[in-house]
Amino acid sequence: MDRASACGAEGCAFESRRGRNILKPRRLSIPSFKWYEIYAMISLATPIQELKNVGPRNISKLKKLGIQTVRELLWHFPARYEDYRDISTIDSVEPGQKVNIVGNIIKMAIRQIFPRRMIIVSAIVEDDTGRITAVWFNQPYIANTLKEGVRVSLAGKVTLTKKGLQLSSPTYEKINTQYFEPQLKHTGGLIPVYPETEGITSKYLRFLIKPIIDKINIPDMLPGTVSDKLGFPDVSWAIKNIHYPSTLSDAEKARERLAFDDLLLFQFKALLERRKINQYKSIPVPLEAELIKEYISKLPFELTGDQKIAIYEILKDLEKSYPMNRLLEGDVGSGKTVVAAICALETVHRGYQAVFMAPTEVLANQHFRTIRNLTYPFGTSVALLTSNSSRINDDIYKKPALKKLISEGKADIVIGTHAVIQKDVKFNKLALVIIDEQHRFGINQRKALVRRTESVPHLLSMTATPIPRSLALTIYGDLDISIIKEKPKNRRKIITRIISPEEREEAYNFISSQVKNGRQVFVVCPRIELAKKEEGGEPKKQTKMDSIWAEVKAVQEEHKKLSGEIFPGLRVAMLHGKLKPKEKQEIMADFKNEKIDILVATSVIEVGVDIPNASIMMIESAERFGLAQLHQFRGRVGRAEHQSYCLLFTSSGMSNTRLKALIKHDDGFRLAEQDMATRGPGEFFGIKQSGMADLAMASLANVELIKKARATARALLKDDPSIKKLPLLKERLDQIQKLVHFE
Repeated sequence: MDRASACGAEGCAFESRRGRNILKPRRLSIPSFKWYEIYAMISLATPIQELKNVGPRNISKLKKLGIQTVRELLWHFPARYEDYRDISTIDSVEPGQKVNIVGNIIKMAIRQIFPRRMIIVSAIVEDDTGRITAVWFNQPYIANTLKEGVRVSLAGKVTLTKKGLQLSSPTYEKINTQYFEPQLKHTGGLIPVYPETEGITSKYLRFLIKPIIDKINIPDMLPGTVSDKLGFPDVSWAIKNIHYPSTLSDAEKARERLAFDDLLLFQFKALLERRKINQYKSIPVPLEAELIKEYISKLPFELTGDQKIAIYEILKDLEKSYPMNRLLEGDVGSGKTVVAAICALETVHRGYQAVFMAPTEVLANQHFRTIRNLTYPFGTSVALLTSNSSRINDDIYKKPALKKLISEGKADIVIGTHAVIQKDVKFNKLALVIIDEQHRFGINQRKALVRRTESVPHLLSMTATPIPRSLALTIYGDLDISIIKEKPKNRRKIITRIISPEEREEAYNFISSQVKNGRQVFVVCPRIELAKKEEGGEPKKQTKMDSIWAEVKAVQEEHKKLSGEIFPGLRVAMLHGKLKPKEKQEIMADFKNEKIDILVATSVIEVGVDIPNASIMMIESAERFGLAQLHQFRGRVGRAEHQSYCLLFTSSGMSNTRLKALIKHDDGFRLAEQDMATRGPGEFFGIKQSGMADLAMASLANVELIKKARATARALLKDDPSIKKLPLLKERLDQIQKLVHFE
């Protein structure tokens, strides 16, 4: 601990005595109450360094918490509250309790323990019912701050020692008047506990926040008439009551109002983005119902009702003269690709081109094979363009030649990775862009595909992350949404089992029997490499997370074990993110062609890979994965008529809630809701770094609040399209315009 942190906010002096440094408490001058009048001049835009008690060192520490202005300080909300509303009598306290005690100090003492040089300050506090000792460690300034005869409020946890009950390192406040309750920041009432960082404690944050909220005037971006109609308090009340509520009910009301503000801003942003998109021109693709019926009749399987509805919604959008902006959301294995392929066929039939972008080469190659097979009866030319592949149907071309054919309109559907949006790739009449797995692809990217033309192609985004429609309206607010919940009728339910260490041998025997019957197996491991050792062979010092991950099987080790010890007679291959794209492509082709029995992989296998003959998904250390991710893994099997299995191998016999939920449910939407409840919306949606406020993220599960925010945004925009009547709201909107679109 450095000297400053040992002294704390109040400070202390160091003196050298007989050649060694010792701590000496320093008497501080306490500013008069008039000092707080400075807060009347503070605004939300005031830089944090202009506040009293924010020195140069604390500026950088506060920045780590995202606090650089007074607004960011006041919008740094409590994670929880310590309930010190009730004052306990000393004779009523028990070990383990968190209590608030008010009494008089009858004795103070300070001593130093050698050889550790720990300084202990103790105070004996008395009320009408008894006495208790409070102790503080390495905080010598307290001996100068608290004196015998001072009346104090103490808040902390009661512990039992050999000398009796004591309060260990309690928060304290001196009471200067019998009317003390309104003045207490740290020990009376519901005390806020904030997200902290090294050197910035909740006590310090309370020290900064309390005088500001008592004095500052906070302008409300919502008109009073709107707040009243919605039944919300004004923003000043909300800020005061989220930091220092009288009741938990008041805290919840404040939290709801402030969450609503953030959700409202994101709804405004989405609606404005939608309005902006609608100002562009696109090529209308007329719907020809008879032709669509012909496409569907030639499919080797029957479409589900959800697939038919999605096709209709997309084709109706394609008829419009402004860009489609639609999200096709479907559970794993629900048949999104065939829906996209039919819409692409309709586009091609009208004389235009379609692009299908995938996140990886493995998926691009898979989509090429799938769409090639689906469109073959109609004579469609399907091109594949990636860093390692360039072909049209069965013909291989050099890349310059393929790009020339694309520019001449001789490739109807172009499938690839980001290679298709390079500057030297030009299209003839591009009308539809299909993006797989939530790629960020906005207006500028679409315009880049159609250089030197006035039109912007229609966009269809696809995702296998099941999100309830009401929640998707917030995350993908500027998109229309089509949802496929139904699974194809020929799919059997995948049997899911938890495998304890004692059951491994039996599970391995079962896997061997399945392979002998002609089936194939996926094995998924959490990461690629084992924990490395320091030079000399000694293991390096590990953090807690390092220790956890060190227990997780690495792909190389798992491959070595399975191929050498468990399944020596089977063909075992390995796939992970460090392989070159061409190597991955070759491995997946061999697996597809049944030249590999067991494929050991990392989570690279999570999205989109389709191997109909694979009937077993074996997941090592399954407890390390999130619920939604486990469901995605499971969806890699069960794609044919064979009975399929998902085996969840665990490092202990205990099965957690996630794994039990996976066994019970195969509905991805239901599992997604549970996963979001467990991990929190921010982590679930992957928007931790998006700039979306934590409070808004936490409210993504509040469907009614989302609906209310969306309806309010629509009504306000209808009344005031330019938002001139709401300058504060417009200012806040301008501040978040740089945020990442979640698409």
